[in-house]
Amino acid sequence: MQKNKPIHEIRYAAVRASIWENKSDKSTYYNVTMTRIYKSGEEWKQTESFGRDDLLLLAKVANQAHSWIFHNQTKDQETTT
Repeated sequence: MQKNKPIHEIRYAAVRASIWENKSDKSTYYNVTMTRIYKSGEEWKQTESFGRDDLLLLAKVANQAHSWIFHNQTKDQETTT
């Protein structure tokens, strides 16, 4: 069984936005999940919790994700019309 993968990822330091593509009969739309990665001992983990020092990076990643989605939705609309 193959696990779904994001169509695009944006990362600044430890903050990552994963962009997921979803298709319906009428259109394509995108969702974003935001995570922070960290190392605990020898193991890499991720969380959806952000500290004060992560918030500006979170805003930058969110802005980049928004721009990527906007660009790709515009491109999708141009190819379907």
